Amino acid sequence: MKQDTYRAVGVTPRTHYRFQAAFRGQTKGMSPRYRTGSNSAGTVIAVVADIVAVILGLWILMYLLDANRANDLVQFVHHAANWLAGWSRDLFTFNEAWARVVAGYGLAAVVYLFVGHAVANRMHRH
Repeated sequence: MKQDTYRAVGVTPRTHYRFQAAFRGQTKGMSPRYRTGSNSAGTVIAVVADIVAVILGLWILMYLLDANRANDLVQFVHHAANWLAGWSRDLFTFNEAWARVVAGYGLAAVVYLFVGHAVANRMHRH
């Protein structure tokens, strides 16, 4: 590529070389962040943490929107969220029921996200 082409797309020659090398698998001596598939276990942990947080967030949303508790999907999400947030579900004693749900399940979602992504980042570094 010519210099004018690099400037037109906003890529420096050095960055272009790194991306080319990463796609060809020639990453010896380069920073680990340019390697492809460096640690799939860390990625799996991050994805699981995201899925857990989505389930908890979905239950909070369903509760706040007063979803039909007789529906199978609502029951599944409720049971999964209860199991995932068993340690934080009744941690707070607000007078309002919606505040207890948001605080209890929301805390669990934040903790799972934080811990899951921290562990995943730690695994990606090594």
